[in-house]
Amino acid sequence: MAAGVETLGALSLLPAFVAIVLAFVTRNTVFSLATACLVGVLAAGQGLMGLPDLLKRSLGTTAFSWIFLLELFIGVTIAFFQRTGAIANFSRWVEGLSLDRVRVQLMAWVMGMFVFFSDYFSPLFVGATMRDLSDRHRISREKLAYIADSTSAPVSVLVPVTGWAVYIAGLLIGMGPVTDATEAMQVFVASIPFNVYALLAVAVVGLIAARVIPDFGPMAGAEQRALTTGRVFRQGAEPLMGEELTDIQPYPGIRTSLFWNFVLPVLVVIGVGVGSFVLTSSALTMEAFLLSSVVAGIVMRVQGVPLADITRTAVAGIKGVMPAILILAFAYALNDLSKSLGTAAFIVSATEGWLTPALLPALTFLIAAIISFSTGTSWGTFAILMPISVPIAFAFTGDELGMVVYATVAAVAGGGVFGDHCSPLSDTSILASTGAASDHIDHVKTQLPYAFVIGLVSLVIYLLLGLLA
Repeated sequence: MAAGVETLGALSLLPAFVAIVLAFVTRNTVFSLATACLVGVLAAGQGLMGLPDLLKRSLGTTAFSWIFLLELFIGVTIAFFQRTGAIANFSRWVEGLSLDRVRVQLMAWVMGMFVFFSDYFSPLFVGATMRDLSDRHRISREKLAYIADSTSAPVSVLVPVTGWAVYIAGLLIGMGPVTDATEAMQVFVASIPFNVYALLAVAVVGLIAARVIPDFGPMAGAEQRALTTGRVFRQGAEPLMGEELTDIQPYPGIRTSLFWNFVLPVLVVIGVGVGSFVLTSSALTMEAFLLSSVVAGIVMRVQGVPLADITRTAVAGIKGVMPAILILAFAYALNDLSKSLGTAAFIVSATEGWLTPALLPALTFLIAAIISFSTGTSWGTFAILMPISVPIAFAFTGDELGMVVYATVAAVAGGGVFGDHCSPLSDTSILASTGAASDHIDHVKTQLPYAFVIGLVSLVIYLLLGLLA
């Protein structure tokens, strides 16, 4: 167990367990997360006043303020896209390519991989830009959310020029023979071929979109419903995007341009995001969306849209993303609660005694997957497990770099992505539901069988790698 971390033992798992079970039983994510937070503070002996104290502590942070503002500016940008007819123009342009149902899914897959630099921007961009087109081709919102989700974090963790790579490499400095950032990045790059879960997650999306692998489980039912009835989401579903945003109609009589109203704002986001990463090793995603929404608003005013209408549209965009913000708020609170209860420390302490060189990569992946699924955070999982598992790998190899070390680094990265990819508590899963305007629990339920199958295959491969090392 990590030094200095107190834990309530198995009781520390209770809040996450309550949240996940209630989410599937009630289909009400906000209620489930709020109840889990309440159960957690009561279990910790903090009483009823522990809940408001938890919310003040966890939401009054720079981290939450950042994602809160990011969501607001993304909502404004999407609202401007809707009001200018930019997304409709993009859809008409894509329709000119004579795409069928399969090619629309493949296009969404490619777009998700193209926006590799931000796991926050990617699912929102893919969902928002492809939603009208996928609806027309009777692709379920659950399927669109799955494609958007599976090409966000799983792609970001595989590319050396992302914040993910810099963060993981930073955690490796000082371990074994790794003495500086350059050597740490070399270790990260060498571990990429061993990141089995992320590689398979991205590849399987393309294979399913191309119908090489048929849909199975709840996703097959969702796709059959959309194809035969035209209902792209379940009756009674609650799409994770307010009607204030999805129902915005183009401004009457406006002459819009695909470049000025769509391509330029997107280029601003990509340019600022990638440019800031190259210059500072940190992508300024929130600032990129702020500038993009300002640019889009200026273009609208130049095109003759009244300032009052631009303001109303921006407010509608903010209202439209409030359901997602509410869920994110409770997810952040639950994550903070899990840290204070020592959830991850308990999971590690309960399993670290089993480690052998042959089992290390597989067991590391399994522990990382459990922690990330229970907490909904990949980076938190990296911070917990990387300092524990990688030094053990170096101890087994005599401080030599080799397959065991690379596979262990990749197992932490892939296991962390597993939870970030499919946990109902994950911010990127929430953003994927938001971008696709899908019911969040329906998205999680239809995606989970794919994630678990890929996770099981990854576990078997890590067992084989451990035996071969």
